[in-house]
Amino acid sequence: ALLTMKATVIATFFGVFLTCAYTAKEATKKTKKAKLYVPQIDCDVKAGKIINPEFIAKCPPGCQDVKYRVYGTDIYASFSSVCNAAIHSGIIDNTGGKILVQKVSGHSGYRGSFSNGVRSLSLPRWRESFLVSEGKPRKGVTYPSTLEYSSSKSTAVKSGNVHVPTGNAVRKEHQTTPVPTPATQMATTTPTPTTTTTDPSTTVLLTTTTPAAARTTAAAAKTRPGLHRVRDMAFRGTSTSASNRNILRHDTGDQHQESVATFQRAAGSPAHLAMETDSWKPGLSLFDTGFSSKEELNPKPLEPISQGNPNCKVDLSFLMDGSWSIGKRRFQLQKRFLGNMAQALGIGSAGPLMGIVQYGDEPSTEFNLKTYTNSKDLRNAIEKIQQKGGLSNVGKALSFVNKNFFLDANGNRGGAPNVVVVMVDGWPTDRVEEASRLARESGINIFFVTVEAAAQSEKQNVIEPNFVDKVLMCRTSGFYSINVPSWFSLHKVVQPLVKRVCDTDRLACSKTCLNSADIGFVIDGSSSVGTGNFRTLLQFVANISKEFEISDTDTRIGAVQYTYEQRLEFSFDKHSTKQDVLNAIKRISYWSGGTSTGAAISYASEQLFSKSKPNKRKIMILITDGRSYDDVSVPAMAAHQNGVIAYSVGVAWAAPDELEAIASDPAKEHSFFVDEFDNLYRYVNQLIQNICTEFNSQPRN
Repeated sequence: ALLTMKATVIATFFGVFLTCAYTAKEATKKTKKAKLYVPQIDCDVKAGKIINPEFIAKCPPGCQDVKYRVYGTDIYASFSSVCNAAIHSGIIDNTGGKILVQKVSGHSGYRGSFSNGVRSLSLPRWRESFLVSEGKPRKGVTYPSTLEYSSSKSTAVKSGNVHVPTGNAVRKEHQTTPVPTPATQMATTTPTPTTTTTDPSTTVLLTTTTPAAARTTAAAAKTRPGLHRVRDMAFRGTSTSASNRNILRHDTGDQHQESVATFQRAAGSPAHLAMETDSWKPGLSLFDTGFSSKEELNPKPLEPISQGNPNCKVDLSFLMDGSWSIGKRRFQLQKRFLGNMAQALGIGSAGPLMGIVQYGDEPSTEFNLKTYTNSKDLRNAIEKIQQKGGLSNVGKALSFVNKNFFLDANGNRGGAPNVVVVMVDGWPTDRVEEASRLARESGINIFFVTVEAAAQSEKQNVIEPNFVDKVLMCRTSGFYSINVPSWFSLHKVVQPLVKRVCDTDRLACSKTCLNSADIGFVIDGSSSVGTGNFRTLLQFVANISKEFEISDTDTRIGAVQYTYEQRLEFSFDKHSTKQDVLNAIKRISYWSGGTSTGAAISYASEQLFSKSKPNKRKIMILITDGRSYDDVSVPAMAAHQNGVIAYSVGVAWAAPDELEAIASDPAKEHSFFVDEFDNLYRYVNQLIQNICTEFNSQPRN
């Protein structure tokens, strides 16, 4: 009996043990974290569009595209495409993949560069930024399985309403203080990102239902113009010439001290960014950089689409002076002049298209190229434009137009020359030379109409006294500048200006380094290269080619492969689109053999460059990995004498003396050397830059 009792106790104990073990196992299963679901985002999604302060997302394949803009290199502005920024940083490639995005405060400067096939652009400052890294969860951070996006419509927040976002949104009380002055912003530093980062894009507006709070809100709204004036005075105080200019210039019969009806959102407002349009009023400075959401407003024309004047097919932007110095009366004269220009040009889909950007402290698009397609509607729209006020920051306006106006989405037609006409009352309050140079290099023809030059007492305050001479280096004959003694005589230059902007044969600046060349690649296919390295070499060729504007009338691409023998892979007239060229490069098959570089240069001269168009610059880019079996100096000299600009790129065992002999003068700017094929990509940007620098140094009158 004793033994039976002992056995029963042991069995009972064992049963309890198994039960406890099973229960613990089930509890562990329940507490085990669910598998993280990673949401996919589209290639064009901007970081500012997503509200979450930190998230993991998956980028689809095929995002590497120039139309998805990237601003910055190490830290990116929220205006950037998230996926393209990740490709640029090297976190993922064009096949896509998971990325971790962390929002951080904005910077006072973003450095642009070319990396991993994506060109990022520089940016002066931005209110919100983000970092990208590998898509691995950080310890202790919960990531959303569904991303929250800011609304594409903005609604005014009324007293008594409380908006509380779901998920990981971070709340912050609405700030009624004005935006910090540029001096304050420049001192901003980037904090180290943590999981508690308070991000502008996640901020919400909180109001109370108490009458006292409502009265406070109303009082704050009334004082906003005053706040703007204080900010404007603080900004002007940074420049003696700017402040003196506004004191010295007076408009007879007009008092223009009225406040600017501008609502500046605080740095902690919701992330409505570039997608927001509805609630912003004319004259609003949405971003510190001058980007404006107005570009996305495209009202339907009231009149039928006009064909326009077919003898004047240009894409035209007028930079309208909205500074306080011009005064109300002269601003009305300027609007009348622009209306007369619209009528005289004959606006239409087959003729000239016209948009207007108004500038003061910051530029903003009043309407773009495709907003109005007939002169009547355009004139009516011009009449409704309200004056922005502020300084005359022409340089900032030119930079804005260069980066944002002439885009396909805004009606740019590609085949039509891009023309900018800058209206200036007196002189600019910032520097314009560098902005003008960059605009010209982008193919923009810049005309200046200057009215009422600086008075004798004001000349000491002018930043660039001879700014017109500096910015019109494309043509020095006076073709691109018109000086008018008074706003009251502005109507007299309507017809002369129409004649000039429509004279497409004389718009020399519309030819750029990217759209006016025949580029022939001479590719080493010898045995020493090898199959894998040959594919890398072709990728280098493709990366260079895709930076150019390719068509029958723009840049054309051809290619020759050589060993002991030579083979024409495709001629200049074979492919007329960028995609066709890139596909043709991809299809080139590796040949293998010896290295007769001299014979290859002669072959390229005969088979490619002898058939180049007279108005095209002939550019040869030769890539080789070894010393040639034959002489290269004589064939290279013959090519140079026939107008071929030669660039040589040597890899591994290439001979430096031969690279210099092949290259055009000066050799140090036309020859490059890398130790291995995998490092070729480092010279894509430098090579293109040298091509453009050389192009822009040549007279084109």
